[in-house]
Amino acid sequence: MDTSEAFLGLRCAETGERYDASATGESDAGAHLDAAYDTDAVEWGAGGLTDRPTGTMWRYADLLPFSNPLSADEGGTPLVETSTLAEELGVGTLRIKDESRNPTGTVLDRGLSPAVTAARESDAELVALATPGNAGQSAASYAGMADLRSYSFVPSRAPFPNKAMVNVHGGEMRVVGGRYPDAEEALHEQLQSEWHTLQEFDNPYRHDGIKTAAFEIAESLGWTVPDAVVVPAGTGEVVAGVTKGFRELREAGVVDGLPPVYAAQPSGCAPIVTAHRRDAGDVEPWSNPDTIVGELEIPDPKGGAAAVAAVSETGGDALAVDDDEILESAVAAAQNAGLEVGAAGGAAVAAAWRLAEDGVVGADDDVVVLNTESGTKTADILRSHLMGKGV
Repeated sequence: MDTSEAFLGLRCAETGERYDASATGESDAGAHLDAAYDTDAVEWGAGGLTDRPTGTMWRYADLLPFSNPLSADEGGTPLVETSTLAEELGVGTLRIKDESRNPTGTVLDRGLSPAVTAARESDAELVALATPGNAGQSAASYAGMADLRSYSFVPSRAPFPNKAMVNVHGGEMRVVGGRYPDAEEALHEQLQSEWHTLQEFDNPYRHDGIKTAAFEIAESLGWTVPDAVVVPAGTGEVVAGVTKGFRELREAGVVDGLPPVYAAQPSGCAPIVTAHRRDAGDVEPWSNPDTIVGELEIPDPKGGAAAVAAVSETGGDALAVDDDEILESAVAAAQNAGLEVGAAGGAAVAAAWRLAEDGVVGADDDVVVLNTESGTKTADILRSHLMGKGV
């Protein structure tokens, strides 16, 4: 593989044992694999990493795995300050990291870019995954750029825009009756061809790419960290990835510490919240998932343990918020900040509201919320919410 100089390969998140860059799946210890870097070898400032043009996440190429990545200019998204919402919450500043500006409208583009690059570098012919929606659309886009066949297994309740764009990008798709676990089961039972996995954490480059959102947040704040970072949690990869980014900045001596990271889940499907409340390393599957936010309805998240560890490491928390709060918060962000926040992003805004109500953040605090998807993906859900209120 054509890798960057600082990239050391993959290592077991549990034992630190090293693995080849082409490895997928769990380590021998049953833990996920993590991309490792020599952060001391990376130059910052003039002539170094941050001397590259802004605009994409590959500004930080020295701390990313591949020298010749597939890219549609993902990353480089704005950190939008909204004084109206900050005043309503009673916090010093509220900024929304707007990941809807990515090529397929999702933060997952940051991870699927290097994940599909790894598949191409491994001479794969077919890539596949199960997904609630956004990852399938993103995977099809990058696979098309690499001239790879892609197969997405999606539940029937996945948003129509996701399903339509999988095909528009040239990907193949199987729509499975039921919910996300049914799509996962169908992938392994029905896809007979050999494939290179793009599943979160089975492919270690997905959460590694997402770390660049943390790099951009810190750089936008003058290489400081906010007082709180609030992130929607479904599979756990965004929480783990953002925390990894801040951790690498600390290891490189660029920032002094880690910001508290808060994971937001719907109360109808909150296995990460429950595990954190129990102070448990293992995340038990949610028995009866029931939330309108399909992207976050992940009853047995592959990255659940990693997300719980990330929240604990940063001194953050995990919060469950009701669907009505989520949808109302997404609408409030659209109407007050001019941003098209998706339902999943609304979970993070709702959790920020809860933190303010509980006095966890206040008038002197700088709060960053991650909007993980475009509101156009869940426009029907948001509109139905307004209609239910008589709007």
